[in-house]
Amino acid sequence: MSEESNITNGVMLNAYPDSIGNTLSDTISMLKRPEFKDVFSLFYVLPTFFNSDLDRGFSIIDYNLNEDLVSKSDLEDLEQLNIQLKFDIVLNHLSVASPQFKDLLKKGEQSKYKDFFINWNSFWEGNGTMGADGIIIPKKEYLDKLFMRKSGLPILKVPFPDGTEKPYWNTFYQKIIEDKTFLGQMDVNAKSELVWDFYEETLQKVSNYGCQILRLDAFAYLHKEIGQSNFFNKPGTWQYLERIKQIADKNGLTLLPEIHAEYGLHLHDEVANEGYQIYDFFLPGLTIHTIENSSSKALIKWAKEIISKGYKTVNMLGCHDGIPVLDLKGKFANGFYNKGLLEDEEIETIMSTIIERGGRVKNLYDPEGNKISYYQVNATFFSALGEDEQKLLLARAIQLFMPGIPQVWYLDIFAGKNDYEAADAGGSAGHKEINRTNLTMQNIEEGLKRKVVLNQLELLRLRNTSKAFSGTVRINETSNKIIDIKWINQNEFAHLTANLDSYNFTINYSEAGELKSYAF
Repeated sequence: MSEESNITNGVMLNAYPDSIGNTLSDTISMLKRPEFKDVFSLFYVLPTFFNSDLDRGFSIIDYNLNEDLVSKSDLEDLEQLNIQLKFDIVLNHLSVASPQFKDLLKKGEQSKYKDFFINWNSFWEGNGTMGADGIIIPKKEYLDKLFMRKSGLPILKVPFPDGTEKPYWNTFYQKIIEDKTFLGQMDVNAKSELVWDFYEETLQKVSNYGCQILRLDAFAYLHKEIGQSNFFNKPGTWQYLERIKQIADKNGLTLLPEIHAEYGLHLHDEVANEGYQIYDFFLPGLTIHTIENSSSKALIKWAKEIISKGYKTVNMLGCHDGIPVLDLKGKFANGFYNKGLLEDEEIETIMSTIIERGGRVKNLYDPEGNKISYYQVNATFFSALGEDEQKLLLARAIQLFMPGIPQVWYLDIFAGKNDYEAADAGGSAGHKEINRTNLTMQNIEEGLKRKVVLNQLELLRLRNTSKAFSGTVRINETSNKIIDIKWINQNEFAHLTANLDSYNFTINYSEAGELKSYAF
């Protein structure tokens, strides 16, 4: 018995503009090398592509090209390489250095952008108690519902020129540099039509840059309403998403809503059922679990679900933002417990293993600042696998044979190790820097002499060019110690057989009628 489906896709590189060398042109120089010929069809360039000032790009000042890192000729070169682009729009927030927030700071109540951001006290007026520090504390029944991304209230006290300080909604990062000097990602007020004018302008701008896929960062936090969580409020989030989609359709953009939530909530189901691509945030943890436990049971169950439900996924192993673990969990919803993809004990084992190998953790908090769960573990995927090159190759093969578009973190290609120096120097968000090491052009030269690098590039090239992967994928039934996945498209095929005890695998495939194989 087997499961099968028809899903079409290519391979996507993922990097910052300055992850390789000094600017995006250096990455393009790498992609022009013969070793990278036909390896990638897409490139997800992280948002330091635009002007930003915090959280390595996700605190956007404006969506103009960051001319320190990117040039118009870079975009022309990528077009010549037939590489399509994926970008982010950070729907929930903008930098305090954005033109809109600077205008608010300068003009106060007279600013055109007075309602563009969310004054915390104005939002909660009449629904809480004013504290001694001038900040309204929402009623307990409202406060308890809020989904927190950091300890304490999600605010930043902003000093205005008249000497007053006002609290503004700040779900994510802030950084106080010195007295009255600060950075912050300020939540926008989607009830303001000026915000939607801004989205219209931005989607047209990124389309003009050559964007094909637009990742909606933090979209689930955008809708805010008293008495609801500030995460995926319903129906408000759906209404906002539909409005964004209408703008995207006008500009020829495919949307990829980014959402981290427990599998047991089935929010991924809801988003997929609306016809959107979804991130396969489950695959990284499942792959580690599969390899470390020599059992394909959980992974194959998830693969069959993707196929049977027709999910359009973008999957990954490593990325800029850590290895997700929260996503794998079960969850109580509507009085019932929905199982996760793994048991809590199995998830704890994954986390413990990665931490023992040097990983760092990020936590979630309740409104009182108490830690409630791990959110993700930060490590390079190579270090998470114990820096075992055979395991890394096997993980890559598994990813490439899963249904969906494979997104590949640049550092994983070069078997990057945990960067403890960068993590220690990164301050409160330093855990993320463990997997963001910038590679010099000399690092690239040296890396391309290593078998683990060249072998990955061979696998990626096969995945990117074989017509088989535009056909039908079949999960063949076998023991939990074996993974057996076959893609077929008319006369072309690609067939992975992996042994989870030895970590060895073979790929048999056809190319223009000729039978070929890899054995690792």
